[in-house]
Amino acid sequence: MPIKRENYHLYPGGSPHSKEWKAIVARIKARAGHCCEGCGVANYAPLPITGKPRVLTIAHLDHNPANNDDDNLRAWCQKCHNGYDGPHRRANAARTRAARNARS
Repeated sequence: MPIKRENYHLYPGGSPHSKEWKAIVARIKARAGHCCEGCGVANYAPLPITGKPRVLTIAHLDHNPANNDDDNLRAWCQKCHNGYDGPHRRANAARTRAARNARS
């Protein structure tokens, strides 16, 4: 899931593209041995059917991009990251729909 621009300021250096955030990303991926901490797949390993690379991402366990403690961060492939974030995204979407319906 792409990072919303309105949340950029929550990342170190004010952006997920900053040198500060990139240093954190490099440290967490190195800690994980450049493999997913969920399923163990290597960074950029080709997917069996499509051959497209599975890329490691950095997940915030508490879903708070301002909390960049190492204990709160995991190097996960896109599949594991999306699986973890899915319930949180669905709950946010339900709250957004309920608020929109209440205004209607």
